[in-house]
Amino acid sequence: MNPKNRTDVENALEKKGFKKSQNDHRKFIYHTLNGQKTAVWTKTSHGSGHREISPSNLSRMARQCQLSGKDFELLIDCPMSQCMYEKRLFNKDVVK
Repeated sequence: MNPKNRTDVENALEKKGFKKSQNDHRKFIYHTLNGQKTAVWTKTSHGSGHREISPSNLSRMARQCQLSGKDFELLIDCPMSQCMYEKRLFNKDVVK
């Protein structure tokens, strides 16, 4: 996994159903297609030294999102739609 621009990752998460937490501007909580809040969340680092997210942090984010590193890249880079992501979560019994 290669480093990714933090803003690009955050924008991609928001396009895929993640919403910024009201309590923490770097925490993103997944909401289903019908708007239901879930327990799935991830967080990005803040500060000028974290404009890019390192491969190790991307791997951590992938685990938080219940995905492999490869699938997380597909989610962020857009080949995986929100519908496809949600089906994976339902198949893993993460979202009910």
